[in-house]
Amino acid sequence: MNERPSAETIAALTGAQPRDLGLYHQALTHGSSGAGDYQRLEFLGDRVLGLVIASELFRRFPKAAEGELSSRLHALASGETCARIAQRMGLSAHVRFGAQAISDGGRQSDNVAADVLEALIGALWLDHGEAAARAFITREWGEMIEGQVDAPKHPKAALQEWALARKRRPPEYRLIRREGPDHAPRFRVAAAIGNLAEAEGEGASKQAAEKAAAAALLDQLTKEDGK
Repeated sequence: MNERPSAETIAALTGAQPRDLGLYHQALTHGSSGAGDYQRLEFLGDRVLGLVIASELFRRFPKAAEGELSSRLHALASGETCARIAQRMGLSAHVRFGAQAISDGGRQSDNVAADVLEALIGALWLDHGEAAARAFITREWGEMIEGQVDAPKHPKAALQEWALARKRRPPEYRLIRREGPDHAPRFRVAAAIGNLAEAEGEGASKQAAEKAAAAALLDQLTKEDGK
């Protein structure tokens, strides 16, 4: 296990000097280490993240309808987005793992990276309050919030719309397999529209695999539409 990050490291990551260093140490501790882990802080941070992003979207897009705001929120608060931000920050390098979890690829796990980022937000909110958590989130997510000129559409929603527009059966999803240890699982899912077409996708969660499968199937169907 690596050493616990210093107050200076935490300040560099969050933009705020820690008052209760133990909160951040807990946020950066995986359950495999045998110590108190990040799960409770992740629970809190997930809610803080959703609230802050929702309020920022409400303020920045005053003419957007509820459905558009929901689509934007879903994309910005997704595990994939959190993992991408956490990896950009190099957050996984500061997480304390047990030896076996490291051997199993815990530091490369997108699931863990996303969870730790949310836990860090929870710790920051408890330590410094809403203003500090909001400042961190708007700094790390800000360009993505402003850069989304068109509301993102989730592949599953887009596939559902494709099927409805052509009076086809709604898409169905089937879990093909689950592999890997609990802290770094891999899922493979098939998406199908009746007997018309089927495609598969993989991800670090069942939801991510369904999203990948929907995107693959939608790409396949739209290419066929264009022929």
